[in-house]
Amino acid sequence: MRARLTSVRVMSGAVLLFGAAFGTHASAATWDELVAAGGQSKNWLNYGGDLGQMRFWPSKAITPDNVKNLKVKYIFQTSVVGSFQTTPIVENGVMYITTPYNHVFALDAATGKELWHFQHKLATNYLCCGPNNRGVAILGDMLYMGTLDAHLIALNKKTGEKEWDVEVADSEMGYSETHAPVIYKDKVIIGISGAEYGIRGFISAYDAKDGKLAWRWHTIPTPDEAGPDGIKGWEGAFVEKADGQNTLNRDIAGEKAAIASGKYADAWRRGGGSNWMTNSIDVQRGMVFATTGNPSPDLDGSGRPGDNRWSDSLVALDADTGKVKWAYQYLPHDVWDLDSASPPVLAEVRDESGNMVPAVLHGGKTGWVYANHRETGKLIRRSEPMIPHENLFALPTPGQGTRMLPGANGGVEWSPCAWSPDTRLFYCVNLHQPMHYIVKNEPWEKGKLWLGGAFVAIPGEKQWGNVAAVSPDTGKMLWEARTEQPMIGGTMTTAGGVVFAGEANGAFNAYDAKTGAKVWTFQAGAGVNAAPMAFEIDGKPHVAVAAGGNFQINAKYGDALVVFALD
Repeated sequence: MRARLTSVRVMSGAVLLFGAAFGTHASAATWDELVAAGGQSKNWLNYGGDLGQMRFWPSKAITPDNVKNLKVKYIFQTSVVGSFQTTPIVENGVMYITTPYNHVFALDAATGKELWHFQHKLATNYLCCGPNNRGVAILGDMLYMGTLDAHLIALNKKTGEKEWDVEVADSEMGYSETHAPVIYKDKVIIGISGAEYGIRGFISAYDAKDGKLAWRWHTIPTPDEAGPDGIKGWEGAFVEKADGQNTLNRDIAGEKAAIASGKYADAWRRGGGSNWMTNSIDVQRGMVFATTGNPSPDLDGSGRPGDNRWSDSLVALDADTGKVKWAYQYLPHDVWDLDSASPPVLAEVRDESGNMVPAVLHGGKTGWVYANHRETGKLIRRSEPMIPHENLFALPTPGQGTRMLPGANGGVEWSPCAWSPDTRLFYCVNLHQPMHYIVKNEPWEKGKLWLGGAFVAIPGEKQWGNVAAVSPDTGKMLWEARTEQPMIGGTMTTAGGVVFAGEANGAFNAYDAKTGAKVWTFQAGAGVNAAPMAFEIDGKPHVAVAAGGNFQINAKYGDALVVFALD
């Protein structure tokens, strides 16, 4: 990491440029403005655009016909290299971006001029998946960022000065923060990562003014804690099929015998269940929707008998209290590392009777799109696979292991999907990576990866990716655009009928939202493995995306934020 050379002064961790006319841009991002963010195209105020994480830009200014006129306006080089996955926030002419290793930059969104720069001084951190950070949340005059060493910090958006700093969890135990928080009224809501180190996951809400903990819900229940279905603990009901359809090949009798032995009574204390990505807010219902990741250890289920609730789940929480309202477990007793990782997306879909109902959409690492009823959690439908399945849910084995598709990265990894209420299609990016799943019994050790084996790519087998358009109303995949390499990053779609997504080879592409035809491309020079966004300056449409590579798929690193404008 090299230093930036500028004329600076240092104040509480912030690096400010002399003469930055920040005050001409600044205003307060109120709660009401965050709620209404999805209905305007000037600003991009939440990680996913709106609080429901739709990634739908409501302007019709960029279309399949004129997107060819999209030109680079400026490139901002951060000088920080290492898995660049941010989605910028833009508010009234000011852009806020994060980088690997927890830097924050404020820029003039029209010119790319740096206004201030803050760097969090990291303590001990253990990272399974790269030193990434995916963005900030904004409320009033404050920005909020989670850090790799499991802190939540608040910055003054005008100066970059740190206002408060709270430790969310002990990073030396493997806890970490990589996703952008989300705001609910006067609270900052953020989950935790680290299941690969044997942590116990949770989701927390903090007072936006002073950082005091408002509530916390653990993704892994205690033995005496009853779920919304009345069943206590994390062992569950010993579900034998995923979504009632696909056998999970479990030895239920063996699991019950293991529980009866008492040997694994405390397994829940290191049960995993990361909340990998930004959660969604239903303002009308006062609910938080979250997806949770794999149980710990990833591949060896012998020491964690039972369903391992609520790992690999979609959960609905009361946004004011953190109390769980319902939970739907996609994969009970997961031994394939098929986390529920990408953000849940709020939309209206047709149920089995043809009625429009409030739903939560999720693109899974399984390669399926799920639609669940927002009020009850009931599965409305599951799509056909977006990516090939082979030997699905076959158990990992020692030695060479078991061949299985889609592979441990997905399907849809953490990459955000986008929903268009115009086309009524859900756009996701996927990975096709044939892997061998190898199981090995390994003891937990503090600060060490605890996978219970390994997943190994198969030499000589072709890997690829796609952008897939799925109808949540029918479960059908309407189109796919294949890419030469697996895809991690995410999508954005527009009212003008365009879908944007980047590739590991540096291509940043635009597709016709109805047909999947590629209508524009730009070579960014490094992996475009971040989810894009859009905004307006003086009524002129702009699109921004980070081009800096990705640790998990070994995409070429860089340090550039590329901003385009319609010529």
